[in-house]
Amino acid sequence: MLEKLPASVGRALRRVRPGLGRLVCHREVVSSAQPVIEVTSSAFVDHESIPVRYTADGEGISPPLRWAKVPDSTRSLALIVEDADSPTPAPLVHAIAWWPVPGIAALTEGALTLAGPHPTLGTNSFLRVGWLPPDPPPGHGPHRYAFQIFALDHDPELGAQPGRRALIGALRGHTIARGLLIGQYER
Repeated sequence: MLEKLPASVGRALRRVRPGLGRLVCHREVVSSAQPVIEVTSSAFVDHESIPVRYTADGEGISPPLRWAKVPDSTRSLALIVEDADSPTPAPLVHAIAWWPVPGIAALTEGALTLAGPHPTLGTNSFLRVGWLPPDPPPGHGPHRYAFQIFALDHDPELGAQPGRRALIGALRGHTIARGLLIGQYER
C-alpha cells in the first residue's frame, strides 16, 4: 500500500516516529515485569533485517517465532508486534495474539492469519484481524518491528478481536515477564 508513496514524502516524514519508548513493553503497566523471556526467529536475528518474504514486498506472511524462559507460574501469553518507526504518533500495530500457555513455545511461519491453526487474534492498526506485513514508506529510513511477548498470571477475557488498548488493559497488573525481538525493514 505504501510502496507507491513518493520517496520525497518518506524523506519529509523521516523525523516523525514514535520511537522504541512508546512500545507496549516500555509502558509503565508492564515495565516492572522482568525481561527474561528469550524471543527468537529462525528467519532473522535480533536487530537485523526481516526477509522480504515476510513483508508487503514479498508473500506478506508472518515470520516464525520461538520463545524460552517463560516463568512456571504463567497462565497465558500475549504477543503484540509494533512498528516503532511508523510516521504516526503511536507505534503502528502489526499483530496482536494471545493463547493459554501449556505446550506452546513457538508460532510457525504464517500462524498470524485466520487460515489454519492459530492463537486468538486481535485487530491491527488497519482494523484487520491478523498479520499486517511491514510496509514502510520509501525514503523514510529503516523501521524497527518489535515482536513483544508477555507472560501473564491470568487468562484474560479480551473479547472478540481486541486492539492495542484492550491488550494493554489485560496486561496491567498481570504481566510477570516479557521478551522482545526486533527486526528491521527499509524501502
